[in-house]
Amino acid sequence: MKKISILIASDHRLVRQTLGFVVNSDDRFKVIAECANGEEALKLSERLQPTVVIMDINLPGDSDIDALEQIRNFSPGSKILVISIHSEPGFARKMLQKDALGYLTKNSSREEMFKAIMEVQNGRKYICDEIKNIISEQLLDEKEDSPNINALTEREMQIINFIKEGLSSKEIATSLNISLKTVEVHRHNILKKLKLKNSASLVNFINTNATYI
Repeated sequence: MKKISILIASDHRLVRQTLGFVVNSDDRFKVIAECANGEEALKLSERLQPTVVIMDINLPGDSDIDALEQIRNFSPGSKILVISIHSEPGFARKMLQKDALGYLTKNSSREEMFKAIMEVQNGRKYICDEIKNIISEQLLDEKEDSPNINALTEREMQIINFIKEGLSSKEIATSLNISLKTVEVHRHNILKKLKLKNSASLVNFINTNATYI
């Protein structure tokens, strides 16, 4: 079976040598060249037409990013796999927008790198587990911090509907035949449950979510 040809680009010699040793340890792959920067990677890609280009990109403003975009023009069949110290999902997204097909952090395992190489050489996008876990945690945090209407009691929902109709706390107290102080306590609890700071933010929340209230 023909081996998958790989070009490795990194400005750190030890990183290049380590990646080359690890990649060549798998019979499916063959490192055909190594280089120190994006400019060299561009020239070698054009000449050698590797199946996969592994690029070590560490700085958001790195000139290697410009080379990353150009490699596909000179070697259309080459798939680019970025390896970086950055674990921010935004940086990974930027690399994929710049024509990379896969993204690994330097915390990724050897097995995950092999998996990523296979995925990108087949034309599929790959994001490492570390990035995916960070995205999942961010989504969960957003969910936990978001207002939860279901946490409100029936009485609190009644008060919210009165507020939506424009009634004051005094008018709400009269309509529900309860004290003004009780209405204020309910309003305080509503703000707390919906994670809102004041009455103005409550009114804004009600207007924004009028369809669901």
